[in-house]
Amino acid sequence: MRIATSQTQAVMNRSLSYNQDAVNRLTAQMASGARIQVPSDDPVSNVRISRLNREEAIIGQYTANIDAVQIRLQKNETYLTSVVGDVNQVRDLMVWALDGGSTTPDDLQSMVTSLQSLRESMLYSANVKDQEGKYIFSGTLTTTPAISFDASAAPGARYSYAGNNGKQEVVVGNGIAQTANVDVQGLETFLNQIDSVLDGLTVPGVSPNDPTMRALLQGALDGSDDTMTLVSSKIAAFGGSQNILATLKDNHSNVSLSNQMALTDIGKLDYGVAATELNGYNIALQSTYKAYAKVSNLSLFNVL
Repeated sequence: MRIATSQTQAVMNRSLSYNQDAVNRLTAQMASGARIQVPSDDPVSNVRISRLNREEAIIGQYTANIDAVQIRLQKNETYLTSVVGDVNQVRDLMVWALDGGSTTPDDLQSMVTSLQSLRESMLYSANVKDQEGKYIFSGTLTTTPAISFDASAAPGARYSYAGNNGKQEVVVGNGIAQTANVDVQGLETFLNQIDSVLDGLTVPGVSPNDPTMRALLQGALDGSDDTMTLVSSKIAAFGGSQNILATLKDNHSNVSLSNQMALTDIGKLDYGVAATELNGYNIALQSTYKAYAKVSNLSLFNVL
């Protein structure tokens, strides 16, 4: 049976093309380490990989949100802890001032500078801004200082809370949101009490035994206890939130690890099998070239 030259060339070209495509595919797989180069390689596995990658992206966003909230809560706690320290110092001064048996008018006057510094320190902590220039203790009114000061008002009424009680919720899990902010409503009352004490201390020769002065001092002492309870409860809540966030982060890490293992099982290339197949296709390709060269040189004169 005679075989036409064109038919021989067509068969050889198909064989060369098939083997070359296989070599190219295996080379690309070995270079990337991925078994699936295009969806058509394994449609079912490709869909599973797409779903796992989408879940990984969502988990990555949850983890980033948790990190951001944790940092913010830590900063909030730092500033409120500073307020607690200031409140404690004010309380110590009030206790000293109310000790009428040993406190003199000069002692009261010496407290003025300390009380002013502590008042300004608490006001600064209440109106602190984040790295984006937003007030962190104003609820959702982040462009408004938490506590405002009206110099034209009477002493004892010059500080007021200008924020709100809105919550800034951050999604940290599937259907789970964590409040990332806290307000300082109530601190303005204590600042007004300190302001009243400072105004009372401006009276020349004021005595710690003066009924009016003692009432102001006692009010500030009681206010320090109330403010301590207020701020400390907010700090305590941070601890619970941090524990919840840490647990969620661990859970996300475990799910992510499971996803990564699944992605490896589904999409990772088995280099041993791939190398064996590549070697086989290379041999087939070389054999086809040799056979093609040999057949191309044959003619009827070879058998005459």
